[in-house]
Amino acid sequence: MANPVALAPAPPTHAAAPPTRARLVLVGWLAALSGVLYLDRICMSQAAPAIQADLGLTFTQVAYVHMAFTVAYGLFEVPSGRLGDRIGARAVLTRIVVWWSAFTALTGAATGLGMLVVVRFLFGAGEAGAYPNVARVLSRWFPAAERGRVTGLMLTAAQLGGAVAPALSAGLIAVVGWRWAFAAFGLVGVAWAVGFRRWFRDDPADHPGVNAAELRRIRGGLPAPAHPHGKIPWRAVARSAGFWVLAGIIVCSSFNSYLYYSWFSTYLQAGRGVSKGEAGLLTSLVLLGSAVGVLAGGAVADRFVGRGAGRVRARRVFGAAAFTTAAALIAAAAQAETPLLMCALAALSCLAVQLTLPTWWAAAIEQSGRHVGVVFGLLNTTGIAGAVASQWFVGAFSDAQQARGLTGRDQWDPMFGVYVGMLLAGAVGWSLYRFRPLEPADPA
Repeated sequence: MANPVALAPAPPTHAAAPPTRARLVLVGWLAALSGVLYLDRICMSQAAPAIQADLGLTFTQVAYVHMAFTVAYGLFEVPSGRLGDRIGARAVLTRIVVWWSAFTALTGAATGLGMLVVVRFLFGAGEAGAYPNVARVLSRWFPAAERGRVTGLMLTAAQLGGAVAPALSAGLIAVVGWRWAFAAFGLVGVAWAVGFRRWFRDDPADHPGVNAAELRRIRGGLPAPAHPHGKIPWRAVARSAGFWVLAGIIVCSSFNSYLYYSWFSTYLQAGRGVSKGEAGLLTSLVLLGSAVGVLAGGAVADRFVGRGAGRVRARRVFGAAAFTTAAALIAAAAQAETPLLMCALAALSCLAVQLTLPTWWAAAIEQSGRHVGVVFGLLNTTGIAGAVASQWFVGAFSDAQQARGLTGRDQWDPMFGVYVGMLLAGAVGWSLYRFRPLEPADPA
């Protein structure tokens, strides 16, 4: 007699569920974070002339205000990255966004130079933890072949936030004044922090919107990333040629970028004689060039990953060519007769530099290994040296030129020679780039 169990029909088979797309939602959260980050950061450059007039500040004193943010940003990068490695990016990002949003709002309450410097320093301390912890999120939520595009989209949002900030700030300041404008910008970050904390999880395996298929895609068949433990390999970092070359590149890049983030609107008004409103629009045009650059650069970065071992040489050639092109364009911009042509050439120069930024991020995440929060934070900290130097240089240079009796373009335009030199130094840095893992166990 036949076995009835053996004769029973086999249960129907179902196709495996397709991957969910929670990581694509996360791209939106990270893009929004970057947009708020740069909106809050760059609105200061548009407000600076009004603050300078109201509080009776010199150009050098305005430079100190800009530098207070940047110095704090540099000092707190590594501690914030380490904290993210220990307790997770979710907790750190939520807290620091609320923190910096509060001090964005408090900028509008400043009554003098001292208070303004303190408030902007504390604002910078909050923003310092953003990108080291975002780098940690990228390393755990996205496979290597997707990180370039994700970084490009995220940094595009940052540049769009920066591009919107001058024009938006100019309009808002005209209506409500610079003090209430900062209060309005501060509210945006608080809304982001509340929503992000409710949605995000440090490990995608813990997120209810991530199924097994998406988790496999995220990890690429590899086990979950190990939780950082033990001592950070500081000796290996100090001896890493790859680390120091990437650090030098970001110093040059930051020196260039902070001209536009901190001083460009002031330059257009004082050096080119344009109105406040027009300066805001033209600064937005230049920063829009940066946005286009990082968006296109994300796709380029992922193509380099697909080249396997050849990605290092491809990055080297691409970065050197982009920085050399940027130097030529800003040299031409300084000679342009009309503000519009000058800004168009400056926008193309920014585009060329920012094309390399997602590639730099991809290389930096690889170089950081399993200690991505703290090592990436240290790399970003080195970039702050270029940012601070740029902010101080423009203020001190313009005051020195003014003391010599120079005004307008004679006062301001010679500074662009220094920016050409820094971009060429960045090109040399890219030509020297090599990758060496910090530890034998670090992923390539």
